[in-house]
Amino acid sequence: MLPVGRGARLLRNPGFLVGAFIVGACAVLAVLAPWIVPYDPFAIDLNRRVVPPAFMEGGSLQNLLGTDQLGRDYLSRLIYGARISMLIGVLTVITSGIIGTTLGVLGGFYGGRVDDAVVFAITTRLSIPAVLVALAVAALRGSSLMLVILVLGLLLWDRFAVVARSTTMQIRNLDYVAAAWCAGVSRWWVLTREVLPNIATHLAVVATLEMALAILLEAALSFLGLGVPAPLPSWGLMISEAKDYMFFSPWVIVIPGMALFVLVLGVNLLGDALRDMMGTDLSR
Repeated sequence: MLPVGRGARLLRNPGFLVGAFIVGACAVLAVLAPWIVPYDPFAIDLNRRVVPPAFMEGGSLQNLLGTDQLGRDYLSRLIYGARISMLIGVLTVITSGIIGTTLGVLGGFYGGRVDDAVVFAITTRLSIPAVLVALAVAALRGSSLMLVILVLGLLLWDRFAVVARSTTMQIRNLDYVAAAWCAGVSRWWVLTREVLPNIATHLAVVATLEMALAILLEAALSFLGLGVPAPLPSWGLMISEAKDYMFFSPWVIVIPGMALFVLVLGVNLLGDALRDMMGTDLSR
């Protein structure tokens, strides 16, 4: 948990409040999507293709955000798209966080050859272009939701490793860690009770940054047809499907694009607020 003083500073930070509201709203939409969508997001109605939103000329209250090129309700697909984006962002962060934190803590705690191996792994990962690898894997193995999550999780762990390693190297020499050693506790106790809780806030900042990056990468892959497969309502896929109509019905590409922008903005605002609170610059 955050100390009371830090928590109070966060609550006075407008960026944190805006970011928390955006991410919280998207999370609620993602969880409640099956119960709040007005229509089946996969139902096709060719008689109502590319109907404008209700606030535009020719729109109807029957479809508040209009319909897409197959007559599917855009609001329903947008809400389900929040579920896809949040799922990919969270699972990617969990996967990459476990890998990167484990390597970073082990390297920073043990040092020596273990640290040399971890530094080599980080350097190797940084030399690999993540987007190109993701494109190549998706092109070779085909597009699927779990493949996107797995590939992004295996490619975005380096920042976790760098931060976990550097903060662990600082913490392992502090007095309370030395006191734990003097008390005769095991290495596992020191790692889980003394080191990990004290680097958690730093890793939380990294998690927000990586979540935003994962959402953008998934949208890019889906836009290129190598991410989430149709008919799943990914925001990137919705943008890709709408590009042929953007000059005549620009709202079909503006609506999912704005949703993607707002979600990534909210996640980044959370990360910036946490970073400012700790006075730590974790940017690459």
